[in-house]
Amino acid sequence: MMYKRIVMGLSMGLAAATLSGCHYVKQDAFEAQLAELRGNDASMRSDIDALQSRVDSMESELQQKLAQYDAKIEKLQGRVSVDMSAHFDFDDASLRAEDKPVLDDFAAVIREHAPDAIITVEGFTDPAGSAAYNKRLGQKRADAVRSYLVGSAGLNDANVRAVSYGENSNRQVEKGAWGDDGMANRRVALVIDYSTPSS
Repeated sequence: MMYKRIVMGLSMGLAAATLSGCHYVKQDAFEAQLAELRGNDASMRSDIDALQSRVDSMESELQQKLAQYDAKIEKLQGRVSVDMSAHFDFDDASLRAEDKPVLDDFAAVIREHAPDAIITVEGFTDPAGSAAYNKRLGQKRADAVRSYLVGSAGLNDANVRAVSYGENSNRQVEKGAWGDDGMANRRVALVIDYSTPSS
């Protein structure tokens, strides 16, 4: 009987000590993990602040350099959209000589402020012709600008994409305008996606 009480007492004491020890180990581990998370949070905030500063500088320089070309610059969540003055003749996808300087200035800003950003060249048409034809024509226009940005203006080939929106009515500058009146619709827009991590 006495032996059972001693064994039981020792077992209870050992269990209490073990539980007590586990409690402190868990608390220490919790506090260590919490400190690590706080450190990671501070580091992420610092990275976000640095990115925001770079984006603000980029946007400011784009505004300054592209003002002479009447480009419209709009800041979106994680992106900057630049509606260019690069336009195309009717039923044509050839990049005009007068539009190359704006692309050169755009590329210079990207190389300086956001060399790892993903650039999407969006091609548009006026509504003349079929939707399928205009989709193809918009792609040719986007491809022509992409080729210039990569081949002549020095942007990274892997970071520049081209897509077509064709005659998309939601994106027309002059609704329904075509021919001589539709030059504003026959254009490209450039979207800078600076929130995409580099691979």
